[in-house]
Amino acid sequence: MAEKKARRARATQNYSSQRAFDYHRLVIKLGTNLVTTGDGCLDLENMANLAGQVARLHQQGLEITLVSSGAIAAGRDKLGLHKDRRDIPARQVMAAVGQGRLMYTYEQLFAAHGITVAQALLTKMDIADRAGYLNARNTLLGLLDLGVVPIINENDVVAIDEIKEAKFGDNDNLSAMVANLVDADLLIILSDVAGLYTADPHLDAGASLIPRVERIDARVEQLAGGAANRRGTGGMMTKIEAAKLATSSGVSVVIAAGRLPEVICRLAQGESIGTLFPSMTTRLESRQRWMVSGLASRGKIAVDAGAATALKKRKGSLLPAGVKEVSGEFQRGDVVQIVDAEGNRIAYGISNYGSAEIESIKGAHSEEIMSLLGYEFGAEVVHRNNLVVV
Repeated sequence: MAEKKARRARATQNYSSQRAFDYHRLVIKLGTNLVTTGDGCLDLENMANLAGQVARLHQQGLEITLVSSGAIAAGRDKLGLHKDRRDIPARQVMAAVGQGRLMYTYEQLFAAHGITVAQALLTKMDIADRAGYLNARNTLLGLLDLGVVPIINENDVVAIDEIKEAKFGDNDNLSAMVANLVDADLLIILSDVAGLYTADPHLDAGASLIPRVERIDARVEQLAGGAANRRGTGGMMTKIEAAKLATSSGVSVVIAAGRLPEVICRLAQGESIGTLFPSMTTRLESRQRWMVSGLASRGKIAVDAGAATALKKRKGSLLPAGVKEVSGEFQRGDVVQIVDAEGNRIAYGISNYGSAEIESIKGAHSEEIMSLLGYEFGAEVVHRNNLVVV
């Protein structure tokens, strides 16, 4: 134990003196297994260790936002509910009790370093529309500008599964959305998982860690298959989903084990730990980020191979001739998801026509729109200026 503390002290001194960072604005997701002990209580020692790492980076000018799990576990412990309750009302009660306890703990830990923290509770409904998205974005950026460390969690007290699309479902996806909101350079997803492996390391002794994934495809998603861990809600698949969203909006992602010595500081300096998913695109303008998030998507348009190529390779508009199928109900001006013939997501865009209108003009040439509808809002179903390829 003494040697472990001494090693941590040496690492702390080393990193506190170094100022060369590969990233400036970080979003760090802390999983349930990092902030709680095996019996479900808050792990104050490890939380203090993680807060200390964040504080050292913050004091050297980095902007950091935390997305922290643990509210339900903290509430369960406070209420003395030792049985793992999965019904929604019980989880909401535990979240209501535990969220305050979780935030109080963080406030005390960061106050020791002279850092102010702020709580933000979000649901999908809060940021599904453009105005809500911008309000959340402006608030978080304003906090960062003032040197505050925002600490974010899903508002489990009001976000319930019965409300369609109301929940992010896990803090992995929430962290990707937050990274999208604040234009982060890097999203760090920390849990008790070291990264993405070639096979399940619990079942295959020969499984090896994959240090870098250039593109998240069907093969990568297959490697990520598996159930969620015992105390958290997100397994590797949710982390891959989060990485897919974040990298599509210009944010690099690392999945790593959160109990490694000085892991946050080392990742901020670009050290190869865990699995890196480099950004797939350059920084996106705010409206494009909102579209890419998919939160406001109202429907889906499937296109043929020629249209898919035109969108991806030639940065063209989506014309009615390339539309094969329309699903969901949406109106003119709504955000829609565009997929290829195999169902792979290729773009998001703001539609010039409603779903019923596109059903009437799909497969037709643009000059036929007037005769088919009796009016037209342009030759394109989605204009290239209102489209983001992912």
